[in-house]
Amino acid sequence: MSTIEIRPVRRQELVAVVNLLADDALGQGRERADGDLHPDYLAAFEAIENDPAHEVLVAVANDEVLGCLQLSFLPGLSRRGMWRGQIEGVRVARSARGQGLGRQLVQWAIDACRQRGCGLVQLTSDTRRTEAARFYESMGFTASHVGFKLDLPQAR
Repeated sequence: MSTIEIRPVRRQELVAVVNLLADDALGQGRERADGDLHPDYLAAFEAIENDPAHEVLVAVANDEVLGCLQLSFLPGLSRRGMWRGQIEGVRVARSARGQGLGRQLVQWAIDACRQRGCGLVQLTSDTRRTEAARFYESMGFTASHVGFKLDLPQAR
């Protein structure tokens, strides 16, 4: 694999990121990857771009977006006011899987959390993503909690 650059996403790369998010059975049902960016994606990007506690990172080689994740830094009162890093939306292009790119991307995020003074890094993964669970465990994450989500239907 070519040299990988990990950096914040650029507006012109958002379609590629949404395509990565939609590139599996779960994502196809949640995302709108029809070539045009839905205004909700642009609004979310602008909010993330304007908030230093959040960023979307991309892994790029030869001007092609091959991976992405969202990283958020969360203050909390529990654990003596400890900050947490929250990783979401980790995706690697099918063509780049199995080459260590996901590990490199997640490790970059972990290192960023350390630099920001976070005491832990957390993430969630859909229980149907069994390979993802094995991947995160291989990086030292433990399935220590049960997560719950409540969908709030919105008019779109």
